[in-house]
Amino acid sequence: MNGIFAYRSNAPAPTREEVVAVRDVMASRGPDGAGLWASEDGRCVLGHRRLSILDLSDRALQPMVSRDGRYTIVYNGEIYNYPELRAAALDAGRTLTTTSDTEILLDLFEHRGPAMLDALRGMFAFAIWDSRERSLFLARDAFGIKPLFYADKGGTFRFASQVRALRAGSDISSEKDPAGVVGFLLLGSVPEPFTWYADIASLPAGHCITVDAKGVSQRRYVSAGEILVAAERENIDHAVALRRAQDAVRDSIKAHLLADVPVGLFLSGGIDSAAILGVAMEASTRPLHTITLGFDEFEGSENDEVPIAARIAAYYGAQHSVRRIGRDEFLSDLDQILATMDQPSIDGINTWFVAKATHEQGLKVALSGVGGDEMLGGYPSFVDVPAWHARYGRIARLPGLGSAAGRLLKMAMPRFATHNPKAAGLLRYTGTLGGAYLVRRSLRLPDDFAGILDPNFVKAGLTRLGVVARMNDVLDPMPDSDQAAVTLLELSFYMRNQLLRDADWAGMRHSVEIRTPLVDIALFRELAPLIGHLKPGEGKKLLANAPASALPEWHRHRRKTGFAIPYASWMGGVEGLERRSANAAGSYGLLSREWSRYLLDHYHTAG
Repeated sequence: MNGIFAYRSNAPAPTREEVVAVRDVMASRGPDGAGLWASEDGRCVLGHRRLSILDLSDRALQPMVSRDGRYTIVYNGEIYNYPELRAAALDAGRTLTTTSDTEILLDLFEHRGPAMLDALRGMFAFAIWDSRERSLFLARDAFGIKPLFYADKGGTFRFASQVRALRAGSDISSEKDPAGVVGFLLLGSVPEPFTWYADIASLPAGHCITVDAKGVSQRRYVSAGEILVAAERENIDHAVALRRAQDAVRDSIKAHLLADVPVGLFLSGGIDSAAILGVAMEASTRPLHTITLGFDEFEGSENDEVPIAARIAAYYGAQHSVRRIGRDEFLSDLDQILATMDQPSIDGINTWFVAKATHEQGLKVALSGVGGDEMLGGYPSFVDVPAWHARYGRIARLPGLGSAAGRLLKMAMPRFATHNPKAAGLLRYTGTLGGAYLVRRSLRLPDDFAGILDPNFVKAGLTRLGVVARMNDVLDPMPDSDQAAVTLLELSFYMRNQLLRDADWAGMRHSVEIRTPLVDIALFRELAPLIGHLKPGEGKKLLANAPASALPEWHRHRRKTGFAIPYASWMGGVEGLERRSANAAGSYGLLSREWSRYLLDHYHTAG
């Protein structure tokens, strides 16, 4: 979706040609139809590309206009409680002419205005034009599953689902945003609200915008932190909370099956996707197709997820496919991957190939296990961040001592510091949980930019980004437990800016909508009383027991491997990375740093 609104009287009217040009950069996001709409005075123009999943008929085409002609919507996403919302509207005597969730959004906005956001369960980004108020209202879902980028310049507001699409329009500068570039090199993805370009911003998750003659106003309408803190105050019995959470997991998975087309599942060897499979097989009214990636380099090793995935697929009776990928295919696809990658990211290649395999199976929708580790304490960060904060935080909090100790370490043990680039950061940044999280998740630390970028550009980027303060801001209000605090950090940075964004650009390039049943606002509200109080392994046990036929013991106790790809072998075949990847072999962290440098060079060259 995309659009332009010239909200200042002295701004030039938008052209349909620009809206079409931006819209059609995103053709793979919606190969099933294209729409264009303009207000009577021509000051607002909206565009849309359709991937038809609910109500496949032409009556559900977008842009969609309300019955009285007052409101017009463009929308990207799915509303999973749409059947309940539609039934309530019909019970209230309102007339609906489609079976699409798009019409429900229009109906809700007509009757509730922006307060309708509280009723939505789903992933979404949408814009609604109000012809009476001459205003544009835009919103993004609570976790940022669906993207929404905008540029506000000279009294004209432009928006789109992709950065590169906005760049295809007019009046968008190619000037880089120092915070976006530096943020990428720190974290491996561009942290919102920044983007790679100074003129373009990302609407943060859980926020909405109103644009009218007075200007552009933004507000947050939902906060994961506030939900967590409120849940902690309820003091719910742990056993009761566990039962409620398990019911909520089942409910979310079932809700995410809503579609008028077949639904697939990315099946790894882990508990998260296997639990989704078990519940989905119980609830689905049509066969579920599972897809697993197999890598030539991993065949026969403990990193090969093909045998365990095939075994669990057979256990639950799914239609299962294995797609094998090798270095040659990666190298063949690399130019296309880089051209599609909306903003630089060190991840996403695995999602590219599993989405490609899903498209090859003729599927438009696939479920993913993203979110299980973030919600239920599955990462090492849940142990490391609190431990580092407790162990080194006192040194880091003493003015100047942490920095001095870090410099001393680099001088006294240069070889150790080179191969352990974050060691000095433990003494400098762990004075807060946000700072400790930065050390755990970062590719490099703020003082590790020598020889990469112009020092003045780096200084400007670090100042604008304020990365430690930004991470600590996520913890306001501060939860009672360190585990809950790390959950908020993982949801707000790694999951949102990397995993979810990668799922969107990589999936939509192959016209595949990736759904995340474990990243769901209704589920999160039920998990919230537990999140800060889960015992080791309890979260994964909760998932494993969610299907009526629980995950078998032989699957539960397999060593966690993650959704990995053979980076070392593949990067060695990339021109310009051969030597650097060889030097970094054996260290995923060092390989990621070298890959980020390669992407930086590519994006600087691409403009």
